[in-house]
Amino acid sequence: MNINLKQGCILIMLAYILIASSFYLIAKEQLIYSVVSKEMSTSEQLLPVGEIVEGMTVVQPFILNADTLESVSLYTATYDRMNVGELTVQIIDLSTTFVLREKVFDLTSIPNSGLLEISLENPIQDVNGKLLAIKLTSNGEKGNAVTVWQKNDLSQGQTLLINGYPTDKILCFSLIGRSLSWVGQYYFHLALLTGISLGSYLLRLMMAKKKGQICLGLRVIDAFVKYRFLLSQLISRDFKTKYRRSVLGIFWSFFNPLLTMTVQYIVFSTLFKTDIPNFPVYLLIGIVFFSFFLESTSMSLMSIVGNANLITKVYMPKYIYPVSRVLSSSINFLLAMIPLLIVVVFTKTPFTSAYLLLPFIIVCLVVFCMGMGMLLSAAMVYFRDTQFIWSVLSMLWMYSTPIFYPVSIIPEKFMLLYKINPLYHFIDFSRVVIMQGVSPEPQAYLICAAYAVIMLLIGGLIFNTTQNGFVMHI
Repeated sequence: MNINLKQGCILIMLAYILIASSFYLIAKEQLIYSVVSKEMSTSEQLLPVGEIVEGMTVVQPFILNADTLESVSLYTATYDRMNVGELTVQIIDLSTTFVLREKVFDLTSIPNSGLLEISLENPIQDVNGKLLAIKLTSNGEKGNAVTVWQKNDLSQGQTLLINGYPTDKILCFSLIGRSLSWVGQYYFHLALLTGISLGSYLLRLMMAKKKGQICLGLRVIDAFVKYRFLLSQLISRDFKTKYRRSVLGIFWSFFNPLLTMTVQYIVFSTLFKTDIPNFPVYLLIGIVFFSFFLESTSMSLMSIVGNANLITKVYMPKYIYPVSRVLSSSINFLLAMIPLLIVVVFTKTPFTSAYLLLPFIIVCLVVFCMGMGMLLSAAMVYFRDTQFIWSVLSMLWMYSTPIFYPVSIIPEKFMLLYKINPLYHFIDFSRVVIMQGVSPEPQAYLICAAYAVIMLLIGGLIFNTTQNGFVMHI
């Protein structure tokens, strides 16, 4: 069915209204509130505070810059024995000494060298900027008590108090709270402004088309309409070539991620004893998303050089070649999502409406790969060693992306540098949607979209600047 520009613009506006409304219904809770966490790294050397016996008090003051406090986690130890008794955890307002919340734990339920999570069913309100404290007491006896871990890094919090006396250490603990998000408060204002901007641009395209003017948007639309048959043939050729003379053929799109996950699962869950919750799903998400990135960029790298005969004989926009490689890899990517969903079912991970947000991150990743593909394909024309350099860089990129290890092992001082990695944000977005069943926070959408658009602009600019010399070098 042929759709003219006016009909296409109307469909785009209707789709935008539907998406904006659906998105608010799906992500309402995460739009209104943003999660604020304060995590103490366990990468430094930890020391026990000593057995928490009857009559002993351990008090850790803290300040959380959030509207509410929802959970507290402590790093505990049992001296590798079964203790009997109770551990009392209190959250105290130090300005009034009022006990805000209290929980009592059986010592037999305390994890050894693990996290004891204290979830507050009724979150503590209005904690922003207040000096609070975690107070620990126990009725345990010497040789029959538990402990918590402390460390020397005082830069991350207030001094730990033991029996009322200050120490030169800090308790190893984590906090999770929530604050009211301005995005949720002004969501419909932002959605309306975006809709008006989109409608104005589409109206401009229709006016330009009517007057016979040329603009970038019309050139791109005309190119894809004019060469859509050739583009579909290139995508079909690349997809079929991948499995040519293979016995299992297209089924390798299912087996590859599953086999890779199985091997890495055995290695990291058995030999390295990973404690990542729902590790099979965590691992497979990383494998599927990074494998698509690696495959699409590696195929795009050779897209111009590998089509030298076609480029010198047939005229068509040269960016079609790397774009077609990314789109053909996208077919494998979508097929690889099927075994991921199968593993989700087998691990009894709940299906939620948040899964409807997955197309957003898939589109962002595809757009990012298109920009990266154009950049690499242009570099390959002028510098043939690009393929060897990229094989090394892609390996380094894989190990700097949390595919099979948790982010918590990264030292805090390296986290800012670590989060520059775009694949970190794409994969983390997907894990939040699939594993937690909720929408990521608003800034996650902005970060992922920004990486995709910026990479596309950089790759497109370099490709456009250098493409006139391709014929002379291929």
